[in-house]
Amino acid sequence: MRWKLTIEYDGGPFQGWQRLADGPSVQGALEDAVFAFSGERCECIGAGRTDSGVHALGQAAHLDLEKAMAPQRLADALNAHLRPAPIAVLSAEPAPGDFHARFSAVKRVYLYRIVNRRADLTLDRGRAWRVGQGLDADAMSEGGRRLIGMHDFTTFRDSQCQALSPVKTLDRCDVMRIRDEIQVWCEARSFLHRQVRSMVGSLVEVGLGKWTPGDLADTLAAKDRARCGPVAPADGLYLVRVGYA
Repeated sequence: MRWKLTIEYDGGPFQGWQRLADGPSVQGALEDAVFAFSGERCECIGAGRTDSGVHALGQAAHLDLEKAMAPQRLADALNAHLRPAPIAVLSAEPAPGDFHARFSAVKRVYLYRIVNRRADLTLDRGRAWRVGQGLDADAMSEGGRRLIGMHDFTTFRDSQCQALSPVKTLDRCDVMRIRDEIQVWCEARSFLHRQVRSMVGSLVEVGLGKWTPGDLADTLAAKDRARCGPVAPADGLYLVRVGYA
């Protein structure tokens, strides 16, 4: 039976989603948990290969199991064997045989958290980017609007990106301030490697007054990775939700 999982995790202790030979991964922890309670070796395919340090509130994944069981029992068994790793299976549900967590997805929603204050982080250490200088969230919001639509996002594409094309359609790039926190919400069918972090880093340049929103639009149009601002740290990024038709 094919199962769809919804997963929450703190990315701090992991080298990212994907199983690696030389470090802990979220995928590896899940596959090991499956083996621990079922004796089956399976591949757990995620909707997004989040980088080292990136968190998830609603990562989606699928796996195939020979052993039949109730959905809640599967979730409980996985969680029992995942402890004390900071990974939680929020839900497990049967899925059609042709369901694919990555290729069936029609929407991915990411949140980037910036704490805009001079004081160091305490409770949010490792879970947000502290920017001590004042940021103009309205200017950042205007800059974000310049990125929406179908574009060649080469400027915001990591050099190790394996996507066949740099052309993506960004459906949403909203910037909002809630007291001393600035949130950047990005939504698209799919993203290039480190695209969100690259865009956020450039938006911060706008917020600091180093760039104008028009400069950001020009940077996008240049299709030149060298024009990208500093890439935002991984620990402020969250995969919030994956949507399916």
